Amino acid sequence: MSSTTCQTPCAYSAAGPMTLLRCGRDWLDARGKMGWIIATLLAFIIAWPIGLALLAYMIWSNRMFSSLKRTAATAPQSSGNTAFDAYRADTLRRLQEEQDNFDAFLGRLRDAKDKAEFERFMEERARAPKADDATA
Repeated sequence: MSSTTCQTPCAYSAAGPMTLLRCGRDWLDARGKMGWIIATLLAFIIAWPIGLALLAYMIWSNRMFSSLKRTAATAPQSSGNTAFDAYRADTLRRLQEEQDNFDAFLGRLRDAKDKAEFERFMEERARAPKADDATA
């Protein structure tokens, strides 16, 4: 069985109904979760059994509970050009390093802010008159 994906809008052809269904699925995936929800609502309005079948498919295929972009989490496929693939991998690696460095910077910034707030609290506490000293 071939894993044909639809890159262009589908037209009625001799490809068969399964290709049309795959094309429709890919088209809705490109529009995200909202596209699937609207399609399900329209299917319920037109004919409730179709809407029910579409809802069951969304739950079964985990399209209902997954993130908006399904392709963002998957590893990129080879383009067939090794130079481009190497460039893309290097760029993604550099971007990930930059993200990690930024996350580490934010962590240090939060730690410094927490330390400054704690030190300010301790200074205020040390300067405040003791309640026990005032009553004695």
